[in-house]
Amino acid sequence: MIGGGERRLCLTLGALAEIEAAFGCKRMSELDARLRSLSAADLTLVLAALLRGGGEDEAAARLGSADVSPGAAARAVAEAFRLGLAA
Repeated sequence: MIGGGERRLCLTLGALAEIEAAFGCKRMSELDARLRSLSAADLTLVLAALLRGGGEDEAAARLGSADVSPGAAARAVAEAFRLGLAA
C-alpha cells in the first residue's frame, strides 16, 4: 500500500541493474550484503526501482511524499526479491 492504494512491485532485470548501480555493486553477493542493512534512503531507492519494474512509474515518482509504512515497505521489498530471485 502506497498513498492508500495497492501498488505492484516487480524485480525485473532492469530494476536489479538500477539497484546495483545505485549501490555501486559489481556482484550479486555485494548487493546481497548491502540489502541486509538498508537506511531509509536506501529503502526508498529500492522501492522506487521495484515500483518502476512493476509498471508503477507514477507511484515511484511520488514515493518521497507518499504515505508509506517503513515496515510494510521493507516486507514488500523482501518479498519482491524472494519471488524475483526464485523465478
